[in-house]
Amino acid sequence: MALKVKAKEQYQNIGKYAGTYRYVMMPELYTALAQDKVIKEAALRSGVSRGVMQACWDAAGEVIKAWATEGHSVALPGLGTMRFGLRAKSVADVNKVKAGLISSRRIIFTPDVDLKEELAKTAVQITCYDRDGKEVKRVTSTDDGTVEDNENEQNGTGSESGSGNGSGGSSTGSETAGGNGSETASVEAPVIDGATPFDESTEVTISGPDGWS
Repeated sequence: MALKVKAKEQYQNIGKYAGTYRYVMMPELYTALAQDKVIKEAALRSGVSRGVMQACWDAAGEVIKAWATEGHSVALPGLGTMRFGLRAKSVADVNKVKAGLISSRRIIFTPDVDLKEELAKTAVQITCYDRDGKEVKRVTSTDDGTVEDNENEQNGTGSESGSGNGSGGSSTGSETAGGNGSETASVEAPVIDGATPFDESTEVTISGPDGWS
């Protein structure tokens, strides 16, 4: 089993390689698996009927939604945990605290150790396509197996608060998990614009609110 990746020859409009063609890698997109197909396969693997599996699936989904919206970090069997959070600007004056400070609501998934280890040890199968879409090469190889940790990535895009008790822990930049009322200094997240995919470097434009630096 391998992760399927495609390397497509694309013309570079900006950046260090502007005016040239470069092979850019990206995941091969799979057809989304419908819920019915997943339930059928799970029933076959577990030996229970599809009706029972459907009932369990529905019940688990309702429990996860209810508990997550109450502020719990909810375990997903064999996968990890899920919790809800948000990104919001901080203020120094309590009288200025309002829902309008919230910029987005988030669903935060933290994979468990077994899932990350499985991903790390999986080989990568790369299919190369030239600028005309013709397959020119296939190669299976491995990399260092580093798995990105979304909980600890340093993106510095403002403050973030987890909902409820947020036992999944704190995440990026200045996040406050668990709605505990702690405050951090931040600015509105900047806007980063880039036109094309890139594999090594590219030029982007970053803009923020007045006075931002």
